Amino acid sequence: MDDGQIVPCKVKGNFRLKGIRSTNPVAVGDRVEVVRDVREAKRKVEGAKEGGTEGFGWITAIADRRNYIIRKSSNLSKQSHILAANVDQVFLIVTVNYPETSTVFIDRFLASAEAYRVPVVLVFNKRDLLTEEELHYQDMMMQLYDTVGYRCVSVSATTGFGIDELHRLMQNQITLLSGHSGVGKSTLINRLLPGADLRTAEISDAHNTGMHTTTFSEMIPLSSCSGWLIDTPGIKGFGTFDIEPEELTSYFKDIFHFSKDCRFSNCTHTHEPGCAVLKAVEDHYIAASRYQSYLSMLQDKEENKYREAY
Repeated sequence: MDDGQIVPCKVKGNFRLKGIRSTNPVAVGDRVEVVRDVREAKRKVEGAKEGGTEGFGWITAIADRRNYIIRKSSNLSKQSHILAANVDQVFLIVTVNYPETSTVFIDRFLASAEAYRVPVVLVFNKRDLLTEEELHYQDMMMQLYDTVGYRCVSVSATTGFGIDELHRLMQNQITLLSGHSGVGKSTLINRLLPGADLRTAEISDAHNTGMHTTTFSEMIPLSSCSGWLIDTPGIKGFGTFDIEPEELTSYFKDIFHFSKDCRFSNCTHTHEPGCAVLKAVEDHYIAASRYQSYLSMLQDKEENKYREAY
C-alpha cells in the first residue's frame, strides 16, 4: 500500500473476462488499486487461531504498464505469462557453462525485451568456474553482444568479482533478474543483499542443468542504493508472444541496421535478391548465431507453436 502497509490481497475474478490473455493478470511490479475488505480482515483475525487464510483486500484495477517482460506460456500456448511489469532494466543472468545458456535463448529474450521497451544488461556469471578456453569463449560472446549494443558484465557471485559494477547499475532502478535455473540468481542476490539468505541448489550432475530454488516472484527493496530487485523463478524456454514476422527485424538491432538497405521494403531476409541482411551475414557483419536466432523466431510464427528448448 502507499502508506507502507503490506496487505494480502485477492484478484477479482472478472479480470479474466476483460480480454487479458495472460496466465497471471496481475504481475510483480504492477501498480494496482486495492479495496480493503473490513469483513475479510475481521474474519482473518477471528480465524487466526483456527488457521484461517482469508485475505485483507481485493485488487480491483491495474494501472497502465509502461513496459513488461512477457513470454508465451509453456502450458497454454495461446496465452502469455508476464514475468514482471514496470521495470527500469533486466539483468539477464547467463553462463557459458554450469549450465550453458544458448545464444538462441539470449536472443529470444533480447528480442522480446526490445519489443516491450525494456533495457537489458547481460550478466555473465560463474567466471570463477571457467577454464581458460571457456573464459575465451565468454569474452567472445561479450564482445558480440557489446557490438550489437548490449552492456555486458562478467561476475562471480561466489567470489564477489564484478559485484560493485552491478551495485552501481542498480542505483535508483527497478531491476529484474532472470535466466535459466541454475545460473546463480539466488547466489547473486545473496551477494548483492547480504542477509537475504535465499535458498540455493547444486547443479544436476547428470545433465549439467539447473534446479529450481525460487518458486515465486518477489520484489525486494534495496536499502543500499534506493532501488528494487525483482527475483523470478528460473525459466527453461522463452517462447515469444505477439511478435509478428514483419515486426521481428526491428527487435534485432544488428539486423535492423542492415535491413534499411534491402532492395524490397517487405524483405524477410531469407531468400530475396538484393537482401542487405543476407549479404551482411555472408560478410560476417552479422553473427551467424544471431541470424539463426532470427530464423528460429520466424519459424515459430510459421508453425504457430511454442518452442520450449534453448
